[in-house]
Amino acid sequence: MTELPDLTAVELVAGYRAKTLSPVEVTEAVLARIEAREPELHALYAYDPSSAREDAKAAEARWHAGEPLGPIDGVPLTLKENIATRGTPVPLGTAATALTPAAEDAPAAARVRESGGVLLAKTTMPDYGMLTSGLSSFHETARNPWLTSASPGGSSAGAGAAAAAGYGPLHVGTDIGGSIRLPAGWCGLAGLKPSFGRVPVDPPFLGRVAGPMTRTVADTALLMSVLSAPDARDHLSLPPAELDWSALDSSLTGLRVGLHLDPGVGLPVDPATLAAVTTAARVFEAAGAVVEPVGPFLTREMLTGLDVFWRTRAWSDMTALPADRRAKVLPYIADWAAGGADVSGVDAYRGFAQIDAISVAALRATSAYDVVLSPTCPVAAPPAEWASPTNDPARPFEHIAFTVPYNMSGQPAVSVNCGYTDDGRPIGLQISGRRFDDVGVLRAAAAYEQLRGPQRSWPIG
Repeated sequence: MTELPDLTAVELVAGYRAKTLSPVEVTEAVLARIEAREPELHALYAYDPSSAREDAKAAEARWHAGEPLGPIDGVPLTLKENIATRGTPVPLGTAATALTPAAEDAPAAARVRESGGVLLAKTTMPDYGMLTSGLSSFHETARNPWLTSASPGGSSAGAGAAAAAGYGPLHVGTDIGGSIRLPAGWCGLAGLKPSFGRVPVDPPFLGRVAGPMTRTVADTALLMSVLSAPDARDHLSLPPAELDWSALDSSLTGLRVGLHLDPGVGLPVDPATLAAVTTAARVFEAAGAVVEPVGPFLTREMLTGLDVFWRTRAWSDMTALPADRRAKVLPYIADWAAGGADVSGVDAYRGFAQIDAISVAALRATSAYDVVLSPTCPVAAPPAEWASPTNDPARPFEHIAFTVPYNMSGQPAVSVNCGYTDDGRPIGLQISGRRFDDVGVLRAAAAYEQLRGPQRSWPIG
């Protein structure tokens, strides 16, 4: 029998509507799960069970009155630490940040509150969100519930761990190079990087998005129906659109599918990942899709240029800090950012220009396909104490060659589970799509989710 913390958001809402489930009862069960697992996983920041209980009672009263606030009223959820919530400091994962309470809710926080979501806590992240890891100078190191000696990924590290462990069904992460999809892949989740601008963020920045991390594609779609509402604070956001996020049923017959197994640069794809993604492509093909290979399109110049630009940006931020606070930054991040100290203006611009180069390359390489399949990450989750799969600040982005192109091109991309390593670490399949076709990507992911076969039980304890 499925325990309450492991029910999907779709199931919870149906139960609330039928009055067979209680938001109060569900929230208490989730809080008990957190109390049991959190001492080992370190997924949460600003955990507030009292506030969650109050929110659950209010939601229960609304459901009894037949007046829910929105599609996720009474559903327990978390928000990544860098998504501001009024009255809570936003440390950005680093001990170097002054702990000033946020003046207002960021767009994602405002939307889930307006919809009646029960906010349990914020989720942990590494310093400045610049690691594929839960390593942090401010938070304790987050761990992967599937194998606690392994990393949950990052930078939405706590969100990945919380979702896999059953801290409620809905979690919101952010992604500028893979920070939703990478932990989703390593934690066995559905994690959507929406089209750039689909979900308003504050402050906006090129490539940065917020999006769902859940156990099912249907829950991701449900949460997108809330997060994608407009917010004037994001001047880079897309025009408001009425998308039918619930319309996930579709056939794969005739779908044009690209299979991208060599990104052109970065870490080689390990054998287990290659086998799992290739098997997933065969599932698409057996269901009637037309699957064709996609050649490598990312180059060393592109990845290095992006690294130079991001180092320079990080160094600019760090030099604005007082010396005593700058000394608190995680040494790996401090070493990485220091690489931007002597970058010339011309070289910084050349690095920035690689964003456009990556965008053009990704769009040209994928234009013939409805969706493109690839590994989410070329390798499985490394040790929890490692900052990245290379654990080397001189080679920080060798693992994001499949994910980062779609941040730059603005295309939607989702990670869903497609297998496991011999020791039980999940393997992510990335499904990317055409610009703005977020629903199409989720439809393909939902179809695969139905066809991929039974999954292993969630690591709930």
